[in-house]
Amino acid sequence: MRGLARLFGRRPPDPRWVEVATLRRALGGAAPPVVLDVRGRDEFAGPLGHIDGARNMPLSELPAHLADLTATDGAVVCICLTDKRSAAAAAQLAAAGLGDVAVLHGGMKAWRETEG
Repeated sequence: MRGLARLFGRRPPDPRWVEVATLRRALGGAAPPVVLDVRGRDEFAGPLGHIDGARNMPLSELPAHLADLTATDGAVVCICLTDKRSAAAAAQLAAAGLGDVAVLHGGMKAWRETEG
């Protein structure tokens, strides 16, 4: 399908961006999003830690799991250290057909900066 979209000049929609406060509220809601942390395993377990309940899948491993991830019900929010790798991950997910995908603006750095 992606090939047809490219052939006809269409591209998947750009992933949306979500702010830290919005994600914090969503995580406390009735249907929280899946948080997909695309940093390396060492970063995930490192000094900045990770968001509770986040699923760690390094960006390099994402292509092997696209089918599973696009079958996810609900929203997926991608996160990395800042937001570069997570934007790339979200673009891959959107191109593979995931309809509700977002990028945490500022990544894990922004998440930690806003903890109170």
